[in-house]
Amino acid sequence: MAPTSENEFDVVVIGAGGSGLAAAIAAADAGGRVLVLEKRPEPGGTTGIAVGSFTASGTRQQREKEVTDSVEDHAVDAGRFPPADIESRNNAELRAWFLQETAETLVWLEKLGLTFTGPFPEPPNRAPRLHQVVPGAKAYITAMFLALRNLAGTIHFNATAEQLLRDGAGRVIGVETFIDGQPRRFMASRGVILATGDYTNNSALIAEHKGEGFRQVEGINPHSTGDGHRMALEAGVELLNMDVTYGPELRFIADSHEPFKQWLPGEGGWISQLVGAVIPHLPGWVTHEVLRRMLVTWQHPENALFADGAILVNREGARFVNEKASPDREIAISDQDDKVAYLLLDARLIKRYSAWPHYVSTAPDIAYAYVADYQRLRPDLTTTGVSLQDLCDRRGGLDPDKLEASVTAFNRYVAGQQTDPFRRTGDKHKLEGGPWVLLGPVKAFFTTTEGGAAINQRLQCLDTQGQPIAGLYAVGQVGLGGMILWGHGLHIAWALTSGRLAGELVMKNGEG
Repeated sequence: MAPTSENEFDVVVIGAGGSGLAAAIAAADAGGRVLVLEKRPEPGGTTGIAVGSFTASGTRQQREKEVTDSVEDHAVDAGRFPPADIESRNNAELRAWFLQETAETLVWLEKLGLTFTGPFPEPPNRAPRLHQVVPGAKAYITAMFLALRNLAGTIHFNATAEQLLRDGAGRVIGVETFIDGQPRRFMASRGVILATGDYTNNSALIAEHKGEGFRQVEGINPHSTGDGHRMALEAGVELLNMDVTYGPELRFIADSHEPFKQWLPGEGGWISQLVGAVIPHLPGWVTHEVLRRMLVTWQHPENALFADGAILVNREGARFVNEKASPDREIAISDQDDKVAYLLLDARLIKRYSAWPHYVSTAPDIAYAYVADYQRLRPDLTTTGVSLQDLCDRRGGLDPDKLEASVTAFNRYVAGQQTDPFRRTGDKHKLEGGPWVLLGPVKAFFTTTEGGAAINQRLQCLDTQGQPIAGLYAVGQVGLGGMILWGHGLHIAWALTSGRLAGELVMKNGEG
């Protein structure tokens, strides 16, 4: 349905990531005149850069594989991922409610043409619950973008939302924005839905809530700048768990100027449908190979590498931190030139991390990536040399004398001839003997922030007194409502589930 004017809609959604597109589709499917505002030139958000796992219980896929499961068990297991002090902050009632809706969201996504493999196990989940979208997370964005277009939804790109508009009674009635630098106002008769993601790349918010030492650590999505959090706060919304973050953690950087590109076009869903139809019938090793390619695209090295003797060096080849100490390690990397470092492995470590159970990176019980996988699939960040000098020559930029000095000093510490200048302890193996492998660049990132707007089960934003703010909704990472969603696939499940429900509910709750 076309809007009554180019500035008047039933629903305005701020953000065209997974949660925003889901909300827009659901509202449009319910007959709403929907506008989506996206500050980037294309849709995607953090959903579009993920591996794509969707954690759910009570699904058709589970039943087909005769998996016994319950939402009640899922709610308990979800609390086993975070440390106890973090889990104690969780909004248990909201998380249990959300998990009851995940299976229905999976059905809804399949109706949009998406296909999933699995379910896969992920301990401490007692049942396999990881459903992997194929061929990758961008499939969500492509399918939903096409669905919104088919429903005649309106979307403006390069549209930066500045502030929420409210009437005399305090109801949110629209958004003031800039599109390509030009001011525009859009009115929403039923409601505005915040779907702006997290604030991992807002250094001021990070420093305020995590501490000044974390200011230099970047967010994995450079465009997650907390715009919705700012607007929510200005509207009187209570923000919860703003100091709770996933990370900082180490991640290998992407391999091109389009770091999150996957094998799916932004337009047209036929490739997704074709791959989805074929992949369930392929041998397991083929599926694992596809997933392994995702693992080496944007993943973190396991901490076990450092426990086993790997070291970190900066662009000059010098050590600069106790590699076993986190988050000091991540903070120190963020203080280096270009905020990058490299992992150095000798022949012993190369051999050790070439087969199960020692892997460089993983998506638990789905696929594992070893040194050879990085050499084959990520030659841009994997350098092999027969000597340290050869390694530096091949990588370029590293000072062979400084790298040699770093290894020599580390070995003297391991031999008990000196203490480690960075207070590392407990190592038993020297770094010696080629071939050598240098993995990197690696950077420190915040993966997600768990702080978000207080919400109720209608996805309405709540003020500090727990009362709904009329006309304002929040979904995805900006609308976590105090939940703690650690473990693979829960954030995407929440993004798409909260978006679907908010789109439906705003059409029921709004005045129109």
